[in-house]
Amino acid sequence: MNRWTGRVALVTGASVGIGAAVCRALVAHGMKVVGAARNVDKIQALADELKDHPGSLMAVRCDVSKDADIMDMFADIKRMHGGVDACINNAGISYSQNLLEGTPDQWREMMNVNVVGLCLCTREAVASMRARGVDDGQIIHVNTMSGHRVIPSNASYFYAASKFAVTAVTEGLRQELRELKTNIRVAGISPGVVETDFHIHLKGDVEARKLYESMECIQPKDMADSIVHILSAPKHVQIHDILLRPTQQPL
Repeated sequence: MNRWTGRVALVTGASVGIGAAVCRALVAHGMKVVGAARNVDKIQALADELKDHPGSLMAVRCDVSKDADIMDMFADIKRMHGGVDACINNAGISYSQNLLEGTPDQWREMMNVNVVGLCLCTREAVASMRARGVDDGQIIHVNTMSGHRVIPSNASYFYAASKFAVTAVTEGLRQELRELKTNIRVAGISPGVVETDFHIHLKGDVEARKLYESMECIQPKDMADSIVHILSAPKHVQIHDILLRPTQQPL
């Protein structure tokens, strides 16, 4: 990770869970981290906690479902730090309604956050890297096992569709970057059950706790460790996708 010291990483969905753990890990490795979320209070509290660490954390308000928020965020990053060297697209959303009961507004929001916002952040990050001659930058999409298989759960079908799109986008971007003859890389990381607030929002506290107690779940730090592993790979190594399940998870 030595080559990343002092360089700039953007982490979306940075206020809690995986995003907060990634911010913590990258700051520990001396990176200048921009943490983005709709609610910046928790990111600012984390920034205050990490102020004596080797790197730094800057909180930026951004709703990745809104194009203008993303463009404003990248303008702020350019003004404050010059640009982005690594972009970790972690923001994601799901609703518990099945396909036959869901609403177009819910579907659009999932696509806007999980796919369109991810693509726009990626486009702007790569543009920032190329404009500054950064040839070893890194894009990381936080995907999910539901981007690779469909389990029999009514509440996950449209969410899975959005994440299958992320899987396709990851491979498409790899091919585009290769055609550009750049060493900027893209990777996905696709976890199974991670013990965060995600399933609490999706299933409610009682059902989420039952799920978390049914196995030894992946922890946000486990995800952060895998992201550090991706960043640590030499530039001739393309880590394309890490599939990360709890050992006891059946699917």
